[in-house]
Amino acid sequence: MSATRTATTFSLAYRVTVTIRATPEAVWARLTDAKRFPSWNSTVTSLEGDITLGAKLTIRVPAAPGRAFTPSVVAFDAPRQMVWRDGFAPMFQGTRTFTLRPAGDGATEFEMEEVFRGLMLPMIKGSLPDFAPIFDRYAADLKRACEG
Repeated sequence: MSATRTATTFSLAYRVTVTIRATPEAVWARLTDAKRFPSWNSTVTSLEGDITLGAKLTIRVPAAPGRAFTPSVVAFDAPRQMVWRDGFAPMFQGTRTFTLRPAGDGATEFEMEEVFRGLMLPMIKGSLPDFAPIFDRYAADLKRACEG
């Protein structure tokens, strides 16, 4: 497990994949339990809202103290895929996609990808943190929570 980064002028993407020894349903239950989210995920300080289709979430993270992110859940296909989106196209938008695939023997391949796009990206790309270590930690936290 090691997050990858892909960049072009108007797009920046991070992706991490890990195999978790738990069923897709068990991983999905962990990913969509808003109340317990910060208890297993060290990359999230707090999460408010219900993780359901159409919901708006308020997320605070240690990497950006004092700032709240407010993505909306724009796709929700249990227990396969969920998409969160924040920002305003065409200026700047982030889209995070969570994908779960059966991996055999009751295991799940978890993939998380975030794509930042927009006309403002070339100007702000340098001020964004390196999300690769954050993605690695997120996936490791989820794996530990689901397998523990």
